[in-house]
Formats: sequence, structure tokens, C-alpha cells
Amino acid sequence: MTASRREVSARVRRSSQKANSKSSAFDVKLFLGSTGLGRKVGKFQRKETIFAQGDAAKTVMYIQDGGVKLTVGNESGKEAVVAILGPGDFFGEGCLGGQLVCTATATAIAPTTLLVIKKNEMIRVLHREHEFSDRFIAYMLARNVRVEEDLIDQLFSSAEKRLARTLLLLARYSAQGHPQKVLGKVSQEMLAEMIGTTRSRVNFFMNKFRKLGFIKYKGEIHVNTSLLSLVLHDDVNSRAIRKDTALPSE
Repeated sequence: MTASRREVSARVRRSSQKANSKSSAFDVKLFLGSTGLGRKVGKFQRKETIFAQGDAAKTVMYIQDGGVKLTVGNESGKEAVVAILGPGDFFGEGCLGGQLVCTATATAIAPTTLLVIKKNEMIRVLHREHEFSDRFIAYMLARNVRVEEDLIDQLFSSAEKRLARTLLLLARYSAQGHPQKVLGKVSQEMLAEMIGTTRSRVNFFMNKFRKLGFIKYKGEIHVNTSLLSLVLHDDVNSRAIRKDTALPSE
């Protein structure tokens, strides 16, 4: 074999190796959208329990479609909604930090499809695949920021502003896009539990928001970007917006 032929052959092998490397590259979207070793798809109907508070914590779940409500309860039967999650969200990640039991109950709020990932498989992928671990860490950091904002909102904001912010979050509002419709049917009772007020006050504010053109709803709730003004400029808007009727007492 001549030197020129050997060089061509070496180039072909290198090209083939690069192609194989690219084809075997980890695909985050494919991983989260398909079944495989240590992961399976679970389907749940509306109001079906996915796991209950106190169950063994052994899996991390990723929402492919639908929505999930996380609630916590006490011995007297009082229950509070702590989160509403949608497509692209993870939950059950506490098992990765040594949590032995689930601290909340997860319930489907619409027909829901989940990717259920076993703890050991999740740990393996996080260690080996940097693209996936980067995405997961970014998600958890954003979630922590959201929890801090929720706490500040609960402590210092009015019930009206808390409801406006919750509706925007449920609609997945972001600066890059427009709000989408809220997943399924979110009841006023659920909204009241989320913001820490009564159903009657939620009903009052929802009617007010609808009259002002901030929202429209008929089964599903559609949120207009104008609602953001109430969240960002509550003090300024309070004089202009709160003029129709006196608010019920806090």
C-alpha cells in the first residue's frame, strides 16, 4: 500500500470514528422522551394519585404531558397546595439527597404522562452525562429561586397580587413569550389553597380581573400579559385598578 493510500485510509477511519462519536452522543430530549434501563412511562388520569405523602421515595419523575399538584397535609386533615407543575418539570428529586419518604402527595390535575426514573439510574446519568446534569442543576436552581419568591410573596404581598402572580406562573409566563392557557381546570379552591386565602376572595378577584380584561375563562383560564402590570407595579396600579368596589377584609 502506497503512502497516499495509507493516508486516505487513516482519514476514512478518523471520519468514521467522529461519526460514531456524534451518533453515540447523549441526547437529553431522547432520554426524557423514551423508556429504557431504569426508566419507564407512567400514565395517570385526572385526580389520580401518583404517590402519597409518606410513601417510599425511590424515583424521580419528569412530566412529559399534563399537570401535577403537590400537596402536604397534617394529622388533623388540613391540606395545602405547595406546587402546580407542568410539562418539562421534575419532581420527586428529594430521594437524590437521601430523602427516604415522600414529603408531599402528588396528584394528576389532568390526563398526565410521566417518565419515572429510578434513583440509581438518575444518579448514574447525572454523573456521566454533563449536558443532562447541567440542565437538571439549572432547573433545580430556578426552582429554588421560585420557592424563595413564593415565600416572600406569601409574607409581604396582598392576596390580590399573590393571585395575579400565581396565575402568571401557572400560565408559564416568561419575558420571551406569551402566556399559555392554564393546564386543565384549576379550581378556585385550589387557587385559594395556593395563595393562602378563601375561595370567596379568589372568586372576587377573578371576577375583577376578568372585568378589567386581565383574564378570560370558560373552563380553562387564559391570562393576558396586562396582568403582569399588577404584579410589577402594584402600588401604582392600586389607585387606578382598585376603584370598582371595596375589597373583602383580609
